[in-house]
Amino acid sequence: MMELLTAAQMRAIEQAAIESGAVTGLELMERAGQGVVEAIFEKWPELAGQGGEKEGSAAPQPAASPRDISGQMREQDSPRRAVVLCGPGNNGGDGFVVARLLHQCGWVVEVFLLGEPDRLPADAKANYERWSDLGSVRPLADMEENDFWPMRGAFFVDALFGTGFRGILPQSVLGAYGFALDEVTTRGPSRFVAIDIASGLNADHGVRGAGCVLPAHLTVTFHRPKIGHFLGDGPELCGCIKVSDIGLPDGKAPREVLRLVETPPAVLQKGAHRHKYSHGHALVLSGGHGKTGAARLAARGALRIGAGLVTLGSPRSAMYENAAHLTAIMLHQIDGAHGVSELLEDKRFNALCLGPGLGRGLDTQAVVIAALKARRATVLDADALTRFERDPQVLFDLLHPDCVLTPHGGEFAKLFPDLAARLEGPAETGPAYSKVDATREAAARAGCVVLFKGADTVIASPDGRCSINAAVYERAAPWLATAGAGDVLAGIITGFLARGFAPMEAAELGAWLHAEAARAFGPGLISEDLPEQIPSVLRALEGQG
Repeated sequence: MMELLTAAQMRAIEQAAIESGAVTGLELMERAGQGVVEAIFEKWPELAGQGGEKEGSAAPQPAASPRDISGQMREQDSPRRAVVLCGPGNNGGDGFVVARLLHQCGWVVEVFLLGEPDRLPADAKANYERWSDLGSVRPLADMEENDFWPMRGAFFVDALFGTGFRGILPQSVLGAYGFALDEVTTRGPSRFVAIDIASGLNADHGVRGAGCVLPAHLTVTFHRPKIGHFLGDGPELCGCIKVSDIGLPDGKAPREVLRLVETPPAVLQKGAHRHKYSHGHALVLSGGHGKTGAARLAARGALRIGAGLVTLGSPRSAMYENAAHLTAIMLHQIDGAHGVSELLEDKRFNALCLGPGLGRGLDTQAVVIAALKARRATVLDADALTRFERDPQVLFDLLHPDCVLTPHGGEFAKLFPDLAARLEGPAETGPAYSKVDATREAAARAGCVVLFKGADTVIASPDGRCSINAAVYERAAPWLATAGAGDVLAGIITGFLARGFAPMEAAELGAWLHAEAARAFGPGLISEDLPEQIPSVLRALEGQG
């Protein structure tokens, strides 16, 4: 899994490399600028200018780096145009490098600066001076709408704040952004590139600052992605992400470093010489008559992911209803908390799924309490969570380390109202409170793994480990916004627990597989389709191995 860094962690890595003598700040800035330009030409090879390719050409030339292109544009080629918006820190210094390299490639480049040149950091000022030998720098506050008329179809580079943004954008920036946004929406095929992260977006939390944020088509960041690229508004505003290697060393990541779930962190295939009980027996509890579908979806997910056996525990009122829909999944009548306790005397039931369609009555609370007292690996979702909204501590006192809670935003707010309030609070001053912060605190309070659902699903354990399963960018799965999809996820995680995976690992695997199944099916997905896509996802993984 790929590490995700906060702005402070990234600064510490850079500073350590500089202090060790391995690299200078100027060298890092030059590499960053090179990385941005190379990423531009990789994404849009027609902009490289070799041979005068036009946008939409059937066979564009391979992307080239500024090292290869400088001075190679033909005289008859019309020059490319770029507007580079530079800020008062080192992000602005990266922008001056980009401006110089594009100029060397034959581009017409116009540069605007927020702030005073004399107040730039040393490395940024050095690159400001290098650019000043080639072209002019105008104050950003002086930018007018007419400045964009000769730049129709131009390329815009946002080098204003990067990961250093906090609070509210200055008015001079908002004015410039207003012109730029107008350029995006009304004047043709301009492209926008952000260096590190779109200015106005918090790199630690993906929280949109007060005022305008300029959405990018491409965001080029360095060494490692930042948390804000994958949380909250980040995916919507960053376009696509390119990580550029600028030669920083890889250190051993501390436990608190966040990780992005990209590929399965474990082998999912079954052993060739094991029997069904080797892969566990999952129990999913059903609601009463007319409320059985969610539990059957969960049970199907558990069976498809490889639980050796799955039993659906059903109240008497729903036995016929469930029996009409089940074949490979076994059915057992359970009436109330006593029935749960009695059935769980069979130690072969090693994983439980409580909540989907279970109902919110007092009997649900009694059933959940009885099940948790059995101390089996347990997934709690939906009604098993919201039933405790009046006094969540009753639930927390019963939870144990082999539990996984899988709330969506509304359920999270019922169990952790104070954390949800902080999460929804304004981020105008100081660091914002993020979904990562909230999920970590929730896991510590509950004493078990918490999977906070969403396109930016965050998974945390009580010991501080945390990961993001982000169904965004190339992994976007908008079809998961359908009734019952969360029930299937609860069942998949339960199936992994039955097979013996640890709670954190089961949650990460389940979230990853859930999104991949949705992507494999595509548009038109309904929740019943998700379990049936699991075999194709697993076969694809075997092919990769």
